[in-house]
Amino acid sequence: MALLGKQNQRSKSPFLLLLTLPLLAFSFLFFYHFSSPNPYQFPNPNSSSNPQTSFVASLDHFLLTHPTPYSNGATGSEKKEEELDKLMFNSQTQRLYGDPHYPVAFPIKVYVYDMPNKFTYDLLSLFAKSYKDTSNLTSNGSPVHRLIEQHSIDYWLWADLIAPESERLLKTVVRVDKQEEADLFYIPFFTTISFFLMEKQQCKALYREALKWITDQPAWKRSEGRDHILPVHHPWSFKSVRRFVKKAIWLLPDMDSTGNWYKPGQVFLEKDLILPYVPNVELCDAKCLAATELKRTTLIFFRGRLKRNAGGKIRAKLVSELSGAEGVVIEEGTAGEGGKLAAQNGMRKSIFCLSPAGDTPSSARLFDAIVSGCIPVIVSDELELPFEGILDYRKIAVFVSSGDAVQPGWLLNFLKSITRSQISEMRRNLAKYSRHFVYSNPAQPLGPEDLVWRMMAGKLVNIKLHTRRSQRLVKESRSICSCDCRRANETIPTPIL
Repeated sequence: MALLGKQNQRSKSPFLLLLTLPLLAFSFLFFYHFSSPNPYQFPNPNSSSNPQTSFVASLDHFLLTHPTPYSNGATGSEKKEEELDKLMFNSQTQRLYGDPHYPVAFPIKVYVYDMPNKFTYDLLSLFAKSYKDTSNLTSNGSPVHRLIEQHSIDYWLWADLIAPESERLLKTVVRVDKQEEADLFYIPFFTTISFFLMEKQQCKALYREALKWITDQPAWKRSEGRDHILPVHHPWSFKSVRRFVKKAIWLLPDMDSTGNWYKPGQVFLEKDLILPYVPNVELCDAKCLAATELKRTTLIFFRGRLKRNAGGKIRAKLVSELSGAEGVVIEEGTAGEGGKLAAQNGMRKSIFCLSPAGDTPSSARLFDAIVSGCIPVIVSDELELPFEGILDYRKIAVFVSSGDAVQPGWLLNFLKSITRSQISEMRRNLAKYSRHFVYSNPAQPLGPEDLVWRMMAGKLVNIKLHTRRSQRLVKESRSICSCDCRRANETIPTPIL
């Protein structure tokens, strides 16, 4: 009744109605103008709803939105080693008694060094200004800039760590401003870009400068680098000075226990972390996998360099064994744009993708196969895999020893014995696992950046143990286990149950 009375009263006031209509119209136009998308406002390609997975595109946007700051290399802490050690003891003691999950609780606290621009922004700009120079090739014909992209894990991790906390999605790691609060220290030096794009002697000089800057830091001296993370993902990067930073946590493509790329005692699983290469092909998502399922008529596919050094010599033997067989496609090719498209098309038409060792036990081709929904056939006896403490690669790949793979007819007969239902299950697992190998900005939960910190959590207690042990040991008082001698990894055929 009250509502009806108000309506009757309003209907008897035509003047009030005429006055209200323009106000309503103005309010509508005001709301529409400010709530509708601005046609002149470009969307952020790195927004959380549309993560950027292209290194080149993400880097271009990063440099556009992050004007190069002036950096004199100040660490944010001019404290001496002894003072910093005391502060870190106090901070860790508070966490020990205040957090029932310390020292393995998330988020991991990381201090990112503010290194001089010549080690960071200047190198990123150097790549951005020169990556379109497609004539720049390595001695074996691979595009230099594509190799840099494949090993660009240092960019993806750093870009996430320095982003404003409001724009980050990962809950496993947080950047801290005070060194005494840190679990780990991140060194943002782009070792791969400098190796490939700088003149040799100039690069070595930059390495020596970086080494001095890093080892002069009080936090480094306190732990001898044991709690410092150093990206050296290309096997040639930082090579001339590695021996001085061998106690740091290295981010690597593999262990290479053959000794061709890393000296004995420099790398081992207890200390270092394996990270996947950045895939060279586009992700074949669930929709793509469904669309390509019936088109996968090739039994096994390989495209790449057929002649490699060291452990990669297995490729020539496999080519000799498999060439000309029914259902086999083997092509010579490199990682340029034409090669990328050819590899992508070939993988999406194949059930299995051959993944033999390259110059090192690992190969970027493994991760291209995974994101393409093509079941990898791994022929690399010394291979160590990324995030294997979290992921079970037996669910998505077939492991074959080199000795078996080169036996006449053995590999093809083995692959043909795998049933359709087993293949379907592995392909479903590939669809689930592929997200773990796609780098992006912003970094996504369960993406490779996230798994890095989940794996790091498992190392923290051991890092603290060896740091404190080294601080209290009397020199020459006892033999210290260096874990240098290790038995080589052994590969046996994956049992298909």
